[in-house]
Amino acid sequence: MVVLGTTSMPIHQVMRLSRGAIIELDATEQDEVKVLANNLPIASGVVVVNRNRIAVEVKQMLPRTPNVR
Repeated sequence: MVVLGTTSMPIHQVMRLSRGAIIELDATEQDEVKVLANNLPIASGVVVVNRNRIAVEVKQMLPRTPNVR
């Protein structure tokens, strides 16, 4: 999973979202993204857009904690 940014909104707003709705995040396209595995951060990187393809370029692998395998 890649976390591009976060936001908070009341549940009544979430219930009114429709297809194509735009949700504003607290990040820009230049900000680093977090790469998660099993909800644990494993790397950080940047979003790369090339024509109609979107990718994440990993810039740094994060150190593992001793109790996680």
